[in-house]
Amino acid sequence: MSYKTIGWFTTGRDKAALDLLRIVYTEIKRENIPAKLAYVFVSKAPDEGEWAERLIKEATEEMQLRVIWFSAERFKPELRKTQRDFWRKEYHEEVLKRLDLEIDFGVLAGYMWITSEEFCKRLKLINLHPSLPGGPKGSWQEVIWQLISARAMETGAMIHRVTPELDEGPALTYFRLNLRTPEFIPLWKETELKLLKHHLSGLKKLEGEKNPLFVKIREEEVKRELPLLVFTLKYLCEEKLGVETETPLDLTQEVEKNLTAFTIE
Repeated sequence: MSYKTIGWFTTGRDKAALDLLRIVYTEIKRENIPAKLAYVFVSKAPDEGEWAERLIKEATEEMQLRVIWFSAERFKPELRKTQRDFWRKEYHEEVLKRLDLEIDFGVLAGYMWITSEEFCKRLKLINLHPSLPGGPKGSWQEVIWQLISARAMETGAMIHRVTPELDEGPALTYFRLNLRTPEFIPLWKETELKLLKHHLSGLKKLEGEKNPLFVKIREEEVKRELPLLVFTLKYLCEEKLGVETETPLDLTQEVEKNLTAFTIE
């Protein structure tokens, strides 16, 4: 069997980032994904948060993976404030110096920085983004607030090719999630009353990410991101899907059938 070589890129900001790595590592070990992880790149130092520390420690000690970390927050912070585009170019030049570029493709899984144009050219990169093709852009938090503000009927997530334009690379795969099921409807009604009284800005201040509808959307999204990523990587590594594909593959059925299929050893 031939194996694809993958580079893994994350900021290690939360539990979901660690879970994604755990699941993919486990599925590779089980030989369900014919791949090898060449390295894990983390854009935080080990002392920049609990989850970054845990991810770096677990990937190094338990998974026995090559881990490269290089703090983005601490790299020329004044330049980042004044010349963000130039900072992005300089930071990713430094990242490239630290990487083995001989990989088949790289996976951005919870990587919270926009990559530079040169970075996109030097590496074939795919990204997990928590909205449907053509949907809201930004972090998962920003996406959920946009969904709530728009009273969205559905959402989803996609794996797409990374380009210099934020979240606009062509989609490879995606799933759809209905936001108007019986579980969601009472939460929409409660939130609608709060929105009428406080508007979106007030709701953010009042409840923030503890808003029950916000929590539920995130919960259902994360459950589905795991099988979406696993099946996408499986099909890419088996060459049933190409990084250059033009027509995205709807994996909603595979995702729904496998919500509890992937466990962490």
